[in-house]
Amino acid sequence: MATISVSEAREKLSEVIDASRSEAVILERYGRPAAVLVSPERYQQLLEAVEEAEDIAAFDAAIAEEGDNIPWDQVKADLGWS
Repeated sequence: MATISVSEAREKLSEVIDASRSEAVILERYGRPAAVLVSPERYQQLLEAVEEAEDIAAFDAAIAEEGDNIPWDQVKADLGWS
């Protein structure tokens, strides 16, 4: 990851955008991280990874729930898959 100050990024914006195509660029304000610039493709990958993690967490929570289980044959029938 590259790191650059916000003021320097302002001066070199097109170069910073080009750099974000190959790696994340951390923008710092007063020496502290303020933002991260990534390519649209990487951003989409990150969103998909978050969605996948949320789906896994929801699945794990559903499996952990107590209560009556629905037989797989009944689920398939309810969905019209049989």
